[in-house]
Amino acid sequence: MSSSTAKKLRPQSRHPDEYAHTLSLAETGQPVDRDPHSYERWLITKLLRMSGSPPIAFRLWNDDVVTPDTGYPKYTVSVKDPKALFSLVTNPNLAFGDLYSAGRLEVDNDLPALMADLYRSIHRAREDWPKWLEALWRNHPPRSTSLEDARDNIHHHYDLGNNFYRLWLDRAEMQYTCAYYERPDLTLEQAQLAKLEHVCRKLRLRPGQTVVEAGCGWGGLARYMARHHGVRVMAYNISREQIVYARAEARRQGLEDRIEYIEDDYRNISGQFDAFVSIGMLEHVGKDHYPQLAELIQRCLKPHGLALLHSIGRNRPMLMNAWIEKRIFPGAYPPSIGEFLSICESGHFSVLDVENLRLHYAQTLTHWLERFEQHRVDISAMYDERFTRAWRLYLAGSIAAFDVGSLQLFQVLFTHADNHQLPQSRCDIYQSPAAPEDY
Repeated sequence: MSSSTAKKLRPQSRHPDEYAHTLSLAETGQPVDRDPHSYERWLITKLLRMSGSPPIAFRLWNDDVVTPDTGYPKYTVSVKDPKALFSLVTNPNLAFGDLYSAGRLEVDNDLPALMADLYRSIHRAREDWPKWLEALWRNHPPRSTSLEDARDNIHHHYDLGNNFYRLWLDRAEMQYTCAYYERPDLTLEQAQLAKLEHVCRKLRLRPGQTVVEAGCGWGGLARYMARHHGVRVMAYNISREQIVYARAEARRQGLEDRIEYIEDDYRNISGQFDAFVSIGMLEHVGKDHYPQLAELIQRCLKPHGLALLHSIGRNRPMLMNAWIEKRIFPGAYPPSIGEFLSICESGHFSVLDVENLRLHYAQTLTHWLERFEQHRVDISAMYDERFTRAWRLYLAGSIAAFDVGSLQLFQVLFTHADNHQLPQSRCDIYQSPAAPEDY
């Protein structure tokens, strides 16, 4: 990596030594001119067995191949040097991503499919793991999401540069959240606009209402609500890059008088509104702050108002993968549905609707990865090859996680417990397609 690239990447993290750690891994991956020792082959065999014998073969640095007990493998993972092997065996949750990013692990065939089979296999196998192995391969708790630390966490991921995200997100409103494929043949642009309309219909927005949005990304939902539903929006975000983009787009589209983009933490929201909405922010809140979020929504939502939270989640409580939390999404924690609904319980809310869009997110990510690969040369030129490999793995692994069901996507609609001005059914939401015919 050039010194100029290093300077460009390091400011994105509040822990610059994390990048240095990944670089040191790459520097130790020197060519090896010896055959593997017998204990190294044994370690690979043991790793495969403890992972449930997934259909993966390991090709070692001398081109020897170690196959799983189950027979002919579907995939091959190449280990370039002995130190990579020891790192992988010691802590695969962190080392797999670091080694792949550094080019010291190579994967043949379909990366998302390999990750999906690996996740399925490990899920079955971990029920029989000894306690020492569970402790050795554990994921670590997420970083703090306090008012002081949240800005650094968001800066690490979302302030990589608008030009980077523009390469592979939708061209409609740059939505970095799950799209809504009400028909499987929708384009990414149509599905993202359908998601925005789906959210607006659930909130039953009407002209003249006021909406507050917590964590607005590049501002697409706020612009859509103002343009198509005639509401006034206050949208909060602590990503400087995203706020600058959102304000410029509002000016370009002539929506400045209906939207106020505020560069501030959601915890500083004040006032009362007809609707509260947050799309893709709850993952960054931290479950210790859920009571605070519930109190905020209760305070700022009008008596007959509706609130909607849209978030990645899980079927049961579980920590984020160590590599993703450390390298990609610091502070991230996708809640279980029980943890999610604790917000409604502590806020004295009534839950009106829960929808799981898990497979929609797998399809969204597939579209993102396709576009990402189309621009991999440009992305490597903007950053470097290690960065490109890391994000390829992150997107591929996320496809796999939603595909196998280890990640979910919940939309939860709720209101004050004593609100009686509620629709009798959901029929109005589905009277016409949410997706535009063309884009």
